[in-house]
Amino acid sequence: MIEKTKIEGIVKEFINGTGLFLVSVKVSGANRITVLADKNEGITIDECASIHRHIETKLDRDVIDCELQVSSPGLDMPFTVIEQYHKNEGKKVEVIDIDGIRYTGMLKNVTSGGFELEAEVKIKGKTKEMKELSFNFEQIKTSKVILTIK
Repeated sequence: MIEKTKIEGIVKEFINGTGLFLVSVKVSGANRITVLADKNEGITIDECASIHRHIETKLDRDVIDCELQVSSPGLDMPFTVIEQYHKNEGKKVEVIDIDGIRYTGMLKNVTSGGFELEAEVKIKGKTKEMKELSFNFEQIKTSKVILTIK
């Protein structure tokens, strides 16, 4: 079986300095490799193909029989790396904290330790008020973009 860390190293070496970032690498027991990458402007099909070709050049296909897929994370996927928070700063997101409480609002001020969420919060059960809520990444179970159609 191919080691996940080997694939991560191959991808990170290739994307270093390109504006691309690695979201995740999964390797199944059947040697099915899935690489998710992105960039702030959105990754192109050509960039995914370039990553794919680079990984292929680093694997000995006579020794390793595997299936390789490189793509961007889906719009409905929760964030897994800080770069996704930076990419989506200023957008409407859904955040679920470790207590299971769901918040919806505008993602703001992303730092290495956390972020702020400008959200509408119920005050005394009835009135709603806009508040800036601060979160540390350790407090977050999931975060993802909310798609809005205009």
